[in-house]
Amino acid sequence: MTGQGPTHNTIWFEQPLNERVRTYLRLEFLFKRLRHHRGDASYWGRRAAVGALLDIFLLLGRSDLKGDITKELGEQHAHLRRLEARPGVNDDRLSDVLHKIDQAIHAIQGLSTQFAGSALRNNDFLVSIANRIAIPGGTTGFDLPNFELWLRRPLEESERDLNAWCADIGAFERAIDLDLDLIRGSAVPRPVVALDGIHVQSLDGPRQMLRIGVAAEQRVHPEISAGKHRFTVRFMETRETSSRSHQVRENIEFQLACCGIG
Repeated sequence: MTGQGPTHNTIWFEQPLNERVRTYLRLEFLFKRLRHHRGDASYWGRRAAVGALLDIFLLLGRSDLKGDITKELGEQHAHLRRLEARPGVNDDRLSDVLHKIDQAIHAIQGLSTQFAGSALRNNDFLVSIANRIAIPGGTTGFDLPNFELWLRRPLEESERDLNAWCADIGAFERAIDLDLDLIRGSAVPRPVVALDGIHVQSLDGPRQMLRIGVAAEQRVHPEISAGKHRFTVRFMETRETSSRSHQVRENIEFQLACCGIG
């Protein structure tokens, strides 16, 4: 996954180091996709928005994310509390972050544990779309005339429905965005050189995410394999999109951040 870096020409690739962060990154991607399509009021924009929303519901319904994110934010809150006594800490900034964590936890705790699954089970209209959406072309008008009719309704009607369906996921979106921001901000990227295109490094304690920043003009991408105690980064290049990627056999300069709170 790519993210924002300190310079506009740096591409950031992110590697989750546990299943929880992997799920959060996927949800972050889907939330952004939903926001993008909700900004498009056209027939195709609303169709794509419903598809993104169903992907979010399906992912949220697969595990106890309510418990996971509450526990994660609680641990981060406790960690930040321990920083209050350290010299040089920006008290106003720390207080603001702690307040945001408290708000996020409170909003998540107000939701039903299985709200995403219930949202689908209790809505025959959404279930009918979910059952067909994985089939290529499976949501065409002759397959789902009720969906086609909904897409042709006045914009204010479909927006009212979308607002109702999206109401509860906002708490998860804010909590996950906050958690990922804290994880990303826990480590300052440092310059590293991958000799002959390979970098191997031990992890100095529990970490949740690796961030690899590569200058866009280098036209290479990392393949990352990580275990509990160390990770390997191999830089690959693809000369033509029709050919396989090959490992680079020269030194590659990049930015590295080993992120984790605790």
